[in-house]
This record gives sequence, C-alpha cells and structure tokens, in this order.
Amino acid sequence: MEKKKGFKIPSSYTVLYILIVSVTILTWLIPAGEYEKNKAGQLIAGTYKMVESNPQGFYDILMAPVTGMLGNDKTSGAMGVALFILVVGGFLGVVTETKALDVSIASVIKNNKGKEKNLIPLLMILFAIGGTTYGMAEETIAFYPLLIPIMIGVGFDTITAVAVILIGSQIGCLASTVNPFATGVASDTAGISIGDGIFWRLVFLVIMTLISIIYVYRYASRIEKNPEKSYVFSHYKSDAEHFKLDNTKNTPTKKQKYVLFVFSATFFIMILSLIPWSDFGITIFNQLNNFLLNLPIIGGFFRHSAPLGTWYFPEITMLFIIMSILTAFVYGMPEKVFIDSFIKGCGEFVSVAMVAGVSRGIQVIMNDGLITATVLNWGETGLRGLSSQAFIVLTYLFYLPMSFLIPGTSSLAGATMGLLGPLGEFVNVRSHLVITAFQAASGVLNLITPTSGVVMGALAIGRIDITTWWKFTAKLVAIVIAVSIVILVTATFF
Repeated sequence: MEKKKGFKIPSSYTVLYILIVSVTILTWLIPAGEYEKNKAGQLIAGTYKMVESNPQGFYDILMAPVTGMLGNDKTSGAMGVALFILVVGGFLGVVTETKALDVSIASVIKNNKGKEKNLIPLLMILFAIGGTTYGMAEETIAFYPLLIPIMIGVGFDTITAVAVILIGSQIGCLASTVNPFATGVASDTAGISIGDGIFWRLVFLVIMTLISIIYVYRYASRIEKNPEKSYVFSHYKSDAEHFKLDNTKNTPTKKQKYVLFVFSATFFIMILSLIPWSDFGITIFNQLNNFLLNLPIIGGFFRHSAPLGTWYFPEITMLFIIMSILTAFVYGMPEKVFIDSFIKGCGEFVSVAMVAGVSRGIQVIMNDGLITATVLNWGETGLRGLSSQAFIVLTYLFYLPMSFLIPGTSSLAGATMGLLGPLGEFVNVRSHLVITAFQAASGVLNLITPTSGVVMGALAIGRIDITTWWKFTAKLVAIVIAVSIVILVTATFF
C-alpha cells in the first residue's frame, strides 16, 4: 500500500516568493503614497500624501530578487551583504580545514577530565560566543558525537550534552552582537550600522547566557543525584551502549594555536571596527588612523584607510579576506588547499547569500509599487498614542510566529526589517531596538522549532524526541521570553 505523503513545511525561498507574489497583488489594492524626507533620508512624520499608483506585474515578480540583489533608485541592493556572507563562509571553510576549533574543544574536554560539570558553563560560554559573533549553528553538529559520550560517561545524559551545545550556541544567536547573518542583514535592510545598539545586545548576551547556564547546570546536578529524574532515563542504558566513550587524545598543535589566535583576532577587530566610538567621544582610533597616514612611505600605502568605528560591509569583507590568507599562512596550508577550502566554504553559504537578494525583493515590490509609505502611514495612524513600550512588546510578539514560518534569520530580517525599522521611529523606538527584538524572538524560537535543521539534526544525533526536548526546554523558553520583554521595555527608556 502506497504511503500518503505528509505535509512538508516549504523552504524559506518558497515562503519568500509567496510573500513577493502577495505583496505584488497588494500593489493593485493599496493606494500609493509617499513621505517627505529629511537630509539624512529619514521619513518625516505627518508628511504623507497620496500619489498616482504604480501597480506591479508578473515581470516585476521575476525581476524582484534580481533588483533586490543589485538595487535600484528606490531600494539599496543586497550585493554587499551577499558578498560579505560568502567571504565569511570562505574564512570559516579555511579555519575548518585546519580542524583548530574541533581540536580546541576536544582539548578543553580532556583538560577537564574528572571535573566534567565544570564544562557546562565553560563550553556554553564558548558556544554562545560563536553564536553571537558569526551565527554558529550548523557548525556545531560535529561536536555532539564528541561531547555526548563524555556526559554519559560521568553520569549525565544526552539531553545535558545536547543542551550545552544547542542552547549555548542558539542563545548566542539570540543575542547576536555582530552576527553577519542576523544583525548584519537586518542592519543593512534597516539602513543603519551593524554597531548601532550593540550595548543592548551585549546586555542580552550576558543575561541570557547566565540564565541558560544555570538552567542546564541545575538539570545536570539533579540527574547526577538521581538518574531517574532524566527525561531520557527509559533508554539511558541503550544510549550508554550506543555512545561508547572515545578516549582519543586531542591537543592543538602549535599551528592550530596560531589559527585560533587569528580566528579570535578577526572577530575582535570586527567588533572594534563596527562600534561607533566617536558617538561616545572616543577618538583614539581616529588618532591612530591619522598617525598611520602621516608615517613616511607607509602612510602612502594606507592613504584611503578608514578608522575603526567607521567600517561597514566593504571594510569587514576585506578583513575576512585578509584573515583567511593569514590563517592559511600561519598554518602552512598549500595554496591549492587554501583556495579549495575557501571556495568550499563560500559554497556552503551560497544559499544564505541568495536569500539576501530574494528577501530584499519584497521591499523592491513595495517601494516600486509605492505602497511602502501607505503601509507606514497606516502604522503611524494606528500607533498614534501608543507608547514605545507597547510597540516594542508587540514587535517582539509579532516575530515569534514569524520566526516559525521563516526560521532563517537572514530571510526574516530581509523580509520585514525594511518596514518595521522605520515604523518604530514614529513612536521613538530606534531601529536597532527593533532589530534586537527580532533577534531575541528568532533566537528563542530556534531553540525549539521543528522547522530548524540544526535543532532536528542535534536531536537526531542525541536520540531525543522533539516532544521530550520541548518538555525539557519549556520553562527555559518561558523565562527567556519574559526576561526578553523586560530588557526590551527597559531599553525604550534610554
């Protein structure tokens, strides 16, 4: 008897194309309009007026992703973001080729033998840093087979091991400080610097990481005292047999240590380069840049350099290219291996880069169809009298179901931030706070959503049912949502 095919949730691309078609239809139904803009290009509240309509058609649907990538006179293109994403993928491909990250995690585990419970906060912090800086997600898959046997061998369970990696990395993504695939795409779409609002994202990172560490640590302590408290106690013995402990020793070589230093330095420099230091009255990087420019001979080589704190996608793309080459150099990687690993890394991020253009296609249709201003005017009218606090809470709640429908942060940011970012300005909510609300909602959903390949892949490796995982994470999710709302509301007062 032939089995019936079950319903499958469509991919992000399909969802985005459905949205493009839907918005195209709306250009025939919604009146056209426009706002006056100030010198900075920002919309001036109260200046909306209706104009002649410009409904979009079938050809415009076909062109939307292309225009979304290249840009036009009404919408900036996503090509710069897409190139940056590809280059980051290439950089990670080169680092992965050295196995420096894998071996360093293995070394941490080995050095904490007999103190395995200490690994919980240590590893969760490391994975959170990976999540907040470069959106560490699929890259974690390699670590589950490594950590699960360790945790089972010392009396914990598969849930503890999976939680350390999955919750650690995704809490980091929830509080993305400079994550190019969430913060970068969202900031570019909203037309602001990736460094804007970094303070509140750091607040999220510290508080949420602490909450998640306490949550996982308490669970581990509970089952250490009484194994029957484990959510997977019924198949603990079979898990212990399945995940036999591998005592292989892994210690980073000198070359791998050099790679780790370059890897850490890359993200450290990127963070320094994106924080608008001059806004805080800090001019040291401007002074350093001027000093460099005034040096004999050397200054000529850097005559067009920009000080840290003023960098954007072109500069940080250059940074990752240089650091990819430096990684290969310090590791002694042959030229062919370097090129192959870089191109392979780029290839693994092509889908993410393409999403940047496809999602921007929604904004293209709305802008070319002249309905963006009308929708914003409806929002301005509806929000009139609504407090900043109410707006940010509604924004956060809006992104919870949207994160389920479009689990990719790049897709969701590109599809919505061009509209919600400016909408917040009408009630004195800065665009960077709207981005923080989006990331916080997307991050908590990506801890549990069955539409995430990372979540389902991790649970499959750990032999954990999704319903069991939901039981384990239910209280954590509730706490994270509540605390997120408190932080967001607090941020509106500053």
